[in-house]
Amino acid sequence: MKKNIHPEYKKIFAICSCGYKIPIFSTKNSDMLLDLCSQCHPFYTGKQRTTNNKGRIKRFQKRFNFLEIK
Repeated sequence: MKKNIHPEYKKIFAICSCGYKIPIFSTKNSDMLLDLCSQCHPFYTGKQRTTNNKGRIKRFQKRFNFLEIK
């Protein structure tokens, strides 16, 4: 294998807009800025909500014969 052809991996931080810092290794020399992370994303925090605008979910279930899960 050839030597000195691979880039250096350095420890940097991926910083979310909520302030959470994730240490990662990368060939990039500066910190990365993220919009969302697992600490603030609604899917991971359990604050995700389903919107039912004008009965669209029920119409979809009726159209494709889905049973409602209660």
